Amino acid sequence: MPIIQLNHVHKAYQLGQLKHAVLHDISLTIDIGEFVAIVGPSGNGKSTLLNLLTGIDRACQGEIIVNGSALQLLREEQLSVWRGSNVGIVFQFFQLLPSLNLLQNVMLPMDFAGVIAKRERLDRARYLLDLVGLGANLKQLPSQVSGGQQQRAAIARALANDPKLVVADEPTGNLDSATADAVFELFTQLNRQGKTLVMVTHNETLAAAATRRITIHSGRIHDDQPHFRPQSH
Repeated sequence: MPIIQLNHVHKAYQLGQLKHAVLHDISLTIDIGEFVAIVGPSGNGKSTLLNLLTGIDRACQGEIIVNGSALQLLREEQLSVWRGSNVGIVFQFFQLLPSLNLLQNVMLPMDFAGVIAKRERLDRARYLLDLVGLGANLKQLPSQVSGGQQQRAAIARALANDPKLVVADEPTGNLDSATADAVFELFTQLNRQGKTLVMVTHNETLAAAATRRITIHSGRIHDDQPHFRPQSH
């Protein structure tokens, strides 16, 4: 069974008296273990598609099944619980809580979802921050580390509940090229370890790290191609 299945999905927003269509008849299947880059011009529906996959937004029509759950059938409170257990989200602007240190930021989703046993949460948060190269920064606040380090912490937070699916919306959009490359290498490692990744990006070089490339244009799937990245040595 695929981890993501969209059937004839439409999305429009009401703007005053007008309805603005953003996505038109999107049908899409993503299998477990894929690394999918979603590319295309700004304002063509890429981020909206991610918001539908994560249950942050709802489709006007169609069916969205993610990790076995039909999102259109879930109430808001059910979606919130589902999201905490099934999806890790990495945002462009990090969205770490400024009053919590990095360790506390990573532990927060575990406390919310209750998927990870209480006695294991501290060790898991330490392990994830080590994984992203922040083992020495556990007690620092987001404001005390660089943008690249904040994004690494946000990736650790996205992995907190060991979700099968990780989605990222322009995760390197605010980073310099060297830091962006390092973050992308981390995504590639996660994919090789079996995580399913779906990422919106404008960076053509970074999109080449994915195993599949979907182009969205004018709210429709314009192109959908497998991409065989070079093996690392």
